[in-house]
Amino acid sequence: MKPSVEKVIASRPAIPRTVWALGIVSFLMDISSEIIHSLLPLFLTTTMGVSVSIVGLIDGIGESTAAITKVFSGYMSDRTGRRKPLIFFGYGLGAISKPLFALATGPALVLVARFVDRIGKGLRGAPRDALVADVTPLEIRGRAFGLRQALDTAGAFAGPLIAILLMAAFASDITLVFWIASVPAVLAVLFVVFGVEDRSTEATAKSTRAPVELNVLGQFDRAFWGVVAIGVILTLARFSEAFLILKAHAEDLPLALAPLVLVVLNIVYAVGAYPAGVLSDKVSARSLLLSGISILIVADLALAFFEGMGGVFIGIAFWGLHMALTQGLMAKLVADNAPFKLRGTAYGLFNLATGAAMLVASVLAGVLWDQFGASATFLVGASFASLAIVAVLIARRERPAI
Repeated sequence: MKPSVEKVIASRPAIPRTVWALGIVSFLMDISSEIIHSLLPLFLTTTMGVSVSIVGLIDGIGESTAAITKVFSGYMSDRTGRRKPLIFFGYGLGAISKPLFALATGPALVLVARFVDRIGKGLRGAPRDALVADVTPLEIRGRAFGLRQALDTAGAFAGPLIAILLMAAFASDITLVFWIASVPAVLAVLFVVFGVEDRSTEATAKSTRAPVELNVLGQFDRAFWGVVAIGVILTLARFSEAFLILKAHAEDLPLALAPLVLVVLNIVYAVGAYPAGVLSDKVSARSLLLSGISILIVADLALAFFEGMGGVFIGIAFWGLHMALTQGLMAKLVADNAPFKLRGTAYGLFNLATGAAMLVASVLAGVLWDQFGASATFLVGASFASLAIVAVLIARRERPAI
């Protein structure tokens, strides 16, 4: 006789308090960051007069900085057995960077602000994901990553929505809006201090002495490196979201409504992230990943060929759906295919590789845009996504891998 639905739900472990706390912290910081990021591409191109290639370069440098930092933060969180201090410093730097955007009068200070902000992201990213995996039972790991990602993404669409309201309230004064964005960043740091608990001392003593020797890379098997390779190719296909904002503006979306791009994208992302996480605990990761990448191809083709605002937002919505299906899943696959004692290092390595790919992708996207137009940028993205599908199909079926 099959157990009742009520019994199944009752026997399922609850999502730990720390996962909820990290989700709320992500929610607050994303509100702050996305208020700025939803306006920054047009702030650079229309107010400061820089080229799209420079926008891609600034974004790419920022993401690669975050990636390099994640390697060291992931390793150090394994080495010390402490995740929270690095999470705190990471969110603290993110909060410090926000006023720099408001003070910027040229692209140089914007680059500095992005640099500081991304160092903060690098410090917190790998230890945060490792802490989620540390405190969550294996059978609900996908659910936990989905929840954290959903809360993170809820902030990512709330931020641009708030930006629209602030731009309307303050007559499109971008600098003032940037100042206001500092408030939720400070709240996020306070929530780390009072809401996030580190993993237990017992778990730390048993599992966190990562080796210093260079042969540490040899402790990761082929299944893990296969996940990294797929992540790199997929990142080449998914360049900075700044290009989505620039595409919508090219189709005559007003400056004050530019954040609407990230509102739509992140509503779809947030609504889909938790169900996708639940689904990843039940179905083949390969099937889910192939579905997500296929949807990215549809998004790129829509953005390349559809004209008018309707076509742009169809592409943006599909882009958000792709993110929902793949981002939490990739984080889960890293945890599933890495040794427990090197989990923080694993996230660092994964983020280093994908961050370097993001630098290449964003610079390439900007150059293609300036030289050949927006359609070329999105068609090349679709080509990389097709290559990612091939990589998934030929990936070795190691434990549990793809």
